[in-house]
Amino acid sequence: MSTDADSATHDRRQQLQRELLRRARAGSTRGTTTAGPATGAGTGRDDRTPRPGCVPPAECVPLSRAQRRMWLMERLGGTGDSYHVPFATRVRGPFDVAAFATALTSLVARHAILRTRYTEHDGEPCQEVLPTPRTVPVHVVDTDEAQAPELLRRETARPFDLAAGDCVRALVLRHGPQDHTLLLTFHHIAVDGASLETVAGELADLYTTATGGTPRQALAPAPQYADHARREHGALSGFEEELERWSELLADAEPPRLPRPAAPAPHTAERPAAVRTVPLAPTVPDALRTLGAQRQATLFAVSLTAAFAALHRLTGADDLVIGVAGTHRSGTAMRGLVGLCVNTLPVRVDLSGAPSFTQLLRRVSDALLEAQQHRHIPFDLVLERLGAGARGADGTALVRVTSDVLGEPTVLRLPGTSAQYVDLPSDGAKFNLSYGLDLGDPARPRALVQYDAHALDDTAAETAVRDYAALLHAMAADPELTPDPLPAAGTQDASPGPSSPARDRHPAVAALCAHPMVADATVVRPEHGPAVAYAVLKDSAGPSGHELLGLLRRTLAPEAVPAAVTLLDAMPRTAAGPADHARLPGRPSTPDAPSGPRAQAVTEAFTAVLGHRPSPDEDFFALGGHSLKAVQLAERLRTDLGLPLTGLDVLQARTPRALTALLDERAARQSAAKAASRPAARSRHVRPGTVLVTGATGGVGAFVVRELAARGRPVLALARPESAHLIATDGVDVIEGDLTDLAGLRDAVAQADAVVHAACTFTRHEVDLAAMETMVDAWRRGPFVFVSSVDAYGHPATDRVAEESAPHEPVSPYGRAKLDCEAVLLRAAGTEGRGGASSVRSPIVWGAHDRLREQLRWGALGTLYQAAEHGRPIELPRPGTGGHAWYGAAWVHAAALARAVAECLDRPVHGVANACSGHVSWHDLAHDLTELLGTRADLRETDAVPRDLDHRWHYDSTRLARPLRPRRGEDRRTVLAEMITATPPPRV
Repeated sequence: MSTDADSATHDRRQQLQRELLRRARAGSTRGTTTAGPATGAGTGRDDRTPRPGCVPPAECVPLSRAQRRMWLMERLGGTGDSYHVPFATRVRGPFDVAAFATALTSLVARHAILRTRYTEHDGEPCQEVLPTPRTVPVHVVDTDEAQAPELLRRETARPFDLAAGDCVRALVLRHGPQDHTLLLTFHHIAVDGASLETVAGELADLYTTATGGTPRQALAPAPQYADHARREHGALSGFEEELERWSELLADAEPPRLPRPAAPAPHTAERPAAVRTVPLAPTVPDALRTLGAQRQATLFAVSLTAAFAALHRLTGADDLVIGVAGTHRSGTAMRGLVGLCVNTLPVRVDLSGAPSFTQLLRRVSDALLEAQQHRHIPFDLVLERLGAGARGADGTALVRVTSDVLGEPTVLRLPGTSAQYVDLPSDGAKFNLSYGLDLGDPARPRALVQYDAHALDDTAAETAVRDYAALLHAMAADPELTPDPLPAAGTQDASPGPSSPARDRHPAVAALCAHPMVADATVVRPEHGPAVAYAVLKDSAGPSGHELLGLLRRTLAPEAVPAAVTLLDAMPRTAAGPADHARLPGRPSTPDAPSGPRAQAVTEAFTAVLGHRPSPDEDFFALGGHSLKAVQLAERLRTDLGLPLTGLDVLQARTPRALTALLDERAARQSAAKAASRPAARSRHVRPGTVLVTGATGGVGAFVVRELAARGRPVLALARPESAHLIATDGVDVIEGDLTDLAGLRDAVAQADAVVHAACTFTRHEVDLAAMETMVDAWRRGPFVFVSSVDAYGHPATDRVAEESAPHEPVSPYGRAKLDCEAVLLRAAGTEGRGGASSVRSPIVWGAHDRLREQLRWGALGTLYQAAEHGRPIELPRPGTGGHAWYGAAWVHAAALARAVAECLDRPVHGVANACSGHVSWHDLAHDLTELLGTRADLRETDAVPRDLDHRWHYDSTRLARPLRPRRGEDRRTVLAEMITATPPPRV
């Protein structure tokens, strides 16, 4: 197939490609980050539009320390929905969805923190306020009560894109004409508990106004969180004395040593949350309040005392640290402020000497008062000051246990309705163990523990909550009592077995014998040199010695990790029963420094990030490492090696040796997975002309695979493991993987003679770009087709857009990511044996596929679709508004787009081409949707342009006009009917 181009044309294209890249990068540093409605295939975009006369602020404000901590937790990975803040209320009575959307939009206009995006400048995170959206979308779903919990859980768990300013979402479940559940989901970086009270009160007043009523009071101008962040940033230099005091208070403190789970936790960043509760007598809370009043202590201090006593029982330790929530809110200037103003206060208490409850209460009250006097000092500054001392010897965080009193939850009380709180527990745990005195229902108080199911097993958690409840009851009954006698320290540790002698009570023995596949273990500790472990498996199919050593590295302090784990068929024993060390195989020599490309990459990354070339066993924290440097180190290694790695992995591994071992394990696992999934019977030598298609089960990829298979082209389809079974067509081989598996992508490209890249994350732009760079680096033959988006054009100044027009600001983050990917591809085309490259920019894609149906319902056109589906009034911009004669959207049929992509494999366009089937006005589309849905909606023309309908561009599609010619059944009405009537998706 021909891939060559005239050299002069090629040079012009190279110049254009460089200009596209320059403009895209220049646009990414500007403060104007608004964008119009989504028009591309899928929409992971920031589609806010400034109000007339409103100039978007360009200032990038530093993050508050609390925000910085939250941003780092997101970047470290593994938080799941731990830092999502769901606010759900069951509302019964007359409810006006349009008025609620108006009220929510007004709320977002009042509080800039709810329309703030988070970026980096010179390696430091900062926040940038976006213009107020014209309308905050409120999605409405009709559902019965049985389905509601799952819909709410899924909505709560949906990830946020902080880089796009995605910090609040709204969902309404309609159970009946006057029965709704309202869910607002915030990211914790934008709100805290006190913020929800402000949100609830102001939303009620704004809703009252929107429905024509009179609010309780006029709302005063809202304080802005950015001002708080600036004040805090300016005061940081004055915290030295109090930081020194914190250092004194926490000197030599260690994290509580919780009993380890019976089974070793999987090596994952996820922290699944579980909860155990025990009911309390209704009289207990008042009795505890009375005790506090008598001892000049709050109910919170009393419950914290019980938590310390319970943790003392659980761990056997006298010197304990429990974290409590503090706040930066003080004074009238912060009244009504929406934003993250919480701070963690580590409270350290000495429980030695068997104090009575009242004596312990005094110790706790004094320690709590001391901590609260310094509550304005951000906790992450304290951790930075402590350095390596902020963690235990095994890397455990100092504050892994917390305590709180849970009061009556906030609900949204709208006029003329009744309100009922809806509890939506998080799937993720923020801490290993949290004690709570739950007074949400005053008639039914409870003792509660939430715990990380990977750090604590159910039996230990049940013991913890029962101890906590018993201690609360005992304090209420007789505060002069002494807590029950404590178990001996260490009784909660896993035992290596009844016949093991005391000398085998090495931490590695306990950890090995806790593994469900290990039957016996011992450790040899010579006078000179490192310890060596020996283990006997219950089954020959168990873990390898290397895997067990990896387990020990992740769970033990560095000094307790043996040099090796040697597997035995049976443990040699003396006549008396202990392991016979004389008959054990010879001990290996002291391990050399790790070697190989991964070890070298780790050493170089440590050196670049920390400014010091480390020895194999030097500690990350001792070298000055902290959370941000862990993120930077992980990102560098992930890019260099193409292996999955998070900042949390770095914090847990800590040394170059351990981090290298972890990367070695993941490389071996990745290679084994690729070998297992790679088609063995067919190879590119047998099947010349194989085309790799990424995103093969997605809305676009499925049609591309089907088109290529119909043309007799051999296809290698890349699909996620959970959806690979959907591909069942002759001539199509399947390889499992995704865009985060860079080594797998590289290997897949190397097998193919041509590439169609149709996969996209939509919101994780750094993942999309890293995947493109990896694929282009591995690309050495044949053509490469990239399915891009018309979002890359941004907001053109003219209403007709020619192919390869330069981007015009504002360009959304989604469009900018497409531009960057295009530049990487087009710059490499025609070099080092590579063929021609084509970037096919598509608008909204329609076709009979479940993914495309979901995009129609909830994507760029979701607000319009939902209004049509439910027969609500639809406001459409009147032609001529803003000087534009037409408002509507471009679209392409998925089958036509697939033909265009296939055409580019045979005849590359050597640049950018648009792929549009047609353009439809909003009025015509609204009419089509209401007719096909069988509803009646009032279509109203207005002089205002709703945010998600502010689109007026026609895209020329001359380069691919031939394959885009519509075939039978590819007209707009037919494809919309297929999508709405849920025709089964095409199998590929």
